[in-house]
Amino acid sequence: MKSKNSSSYKLLLPYIRPEINTIIQALICTIGFTIFWPILAALAGKMAEFIGDGNVQEIIKYAGVAAIIFLIRGAVQYGQDTLMAKAALKIALNLRCKVYGHLQTLSLNYFETAKTGDLSYRLTEDIDRIGEVINKVFHQFIPSILQVIVVISYMFYINWKLTGATLIIAPLMAILIGFFGEKLLKYSRKSQNKISSLSSLLTENFSGIRLIKAFAAEDYELTQFTQESEQNRRAKFSTEKVKALQFVVVGFLEAMSVIFLFFLGAWQISENNLTGSEFVAYVAAVALLIDPIAITTSNYNEFKQGQASVDRIFELLELEPLIVEKKDAILLPQITGKVEYQNVSFYYTSDKPILTNLNLIVDSGELIALVGASGAGKTTLVNLLPRFYETLEGKILIDDINIKDVTLKSLRQQIGIVPQETILFSGTVAQNIAFGQEKFDIQEVETAAKIANADLFITELSQGYYTYVGERGVNLSGGQRQRIAIARAIFLNPRILILDEATSALDSESEALVQEALERIMENRTVFVIAHRLATVRRATRILVMDKGEIIESGNHQELLDKNGRYAQFYAQQFQD
Repeated sequence: MKSKNSSSYKLLLPYIRPEINTIIQALICTIGFTIFWPILAALAGKMAEFIGDGNVQEIIKYAGVAAIIFLIRGAVQYGQDTLMAKAALKIALNLRCKVYGHLQTLSLNYFETAKTGDLSYRLTEDIDRIGEVINKVFHQFIPSILQVIVVISYMFYINWKLTGATLIIAPLMAILIGFFGEKLLKYSRKSQNKISSLSSLLTENFSGIRLIKAFAAEDYELTQFTQESEQNRRAKFSTEKVKALQFVVVGFLEAMSVIFLFFLGAWQISENNLTGSEFVAYVAAVALLIDPIAITTSNYNEFKQGQASVDRIFELLELEPLIVEKKDAILLPQITGKVEYQNVSFYYTSDKPILTNLNLIVDSGELIALVGASGAGKTTLVNLLPRFYETLEGKILIDDINIKDVTLKSLRQQIGIVPQETILFSGTVAQNIAFGQEKFDIQEVETAAKIANADLFITELSQGYYTYVGERGVNLSGGQRQRIAIARAIFLNPRILILDEATSALDSESEALVQEALERIMENRTVFVIAHRLATVRRATRILVMDKGEIIESGNHQELLDKNGRYAQFYAQQFQD
């Protein structure tokens, strides 16, 4: 990763280039806006001359000219502002979509450790800050710099000695602004990390609000939130103290500059090197410098704070996915569902193997039940099939095709998954059943729902299939959510189906409906069932008992009972009565 002491903004150039035409148009407006500043200063000097003479007619004429100039200047300023806002917002949009798309390519292991709130903050607040910085670079910073250059050039034109003496203090101000800017960058990084942690805490709490209430942990969570908020407050306060000190120091130097200016102006007038009207024009020019200098200083501070956001965004873009398609990956053709594991080994850490030299052949249409204690490797075995994780040794074949030789999309579209914990997304019931499909046939959705025993309760909802289910499906019961998840798997019409004990958390009535739906969709498919309750696996073609990443027993229900081994022990423990 690049050094954080060097500028990160050059990383944004690929996202700025597509909007260069809009930016050029905005800069043309900026130049038109800037050239009017010295003209206004000169008009102020002329009007001061006629005020001294009491020439009302000339004052009115020049006031009219000034009004016209302000109107033209306002028009080009409007063009500058709208064009730059358009470009900045488009750049932020493209960057946000790029980062989100990149995150979608990352492997599951990243999301198992990443904080959801932190990712959400980076994709929203950090990218919005970058967009604001880009906007201000062209909308405020560059115009202010041009304004300073033009006005100072005019000041040199009026009296170069006075201008040269006035600018002696400029290098000191530049050094101070740079010093404070680096301090702001340091504190901004810390502040944004703290607010990301706060966002993560909020996401966790709102997702687990039922558990918090169930354990009466409101006070505990409030204490955690208060501590995190206090750390965020301290980080932000450190940033504000640096900014406040900067404005005091720079403001003092600006005030001293003005006092010095009047002293030098009086000296130049006494030496007959400057007239009174010229000095008024000169002071007007200096007044025109106050805003652009203040804006430049403020923008520099914001650029330093924005650099922390750029660093955080490109940290995400530098992440590499662990699961990568081959460049010559092929589309997986329509499969029959035969699966073969050949000498497969897998582990998260080298000292703790999850699967060890596992071999397994599953014929098309078989119902395979996986049984074993927690941590035996059941979930890992099925997670390797759609390549959620990568095998470290050995290979997995589907219809004699190595899954590493095919595209991820074509592989996963032929594998249906019904998880133990059902996840529904905000949207309609139909959108959840046809998940991942931008366009779908509502009749196919209804057919899938009927097979899943979901059609009856869906049609009784306020808007039927077009009813919004709410975030995570909180408006539905557990059994209803599970049946929608089954319908979602049916809609894909997969040849391979993975069931992670889809009935373990349901009441008896819901379980019966779900079990009936599962039996329908398992017909003529290759099915892997992760079984936590043995009553659900009696009709399996084969039951695989796993322990420490190995298959230690294999057979149907009666065969394994007759062996009187590990499966028989599990069965006795659950049905000892």
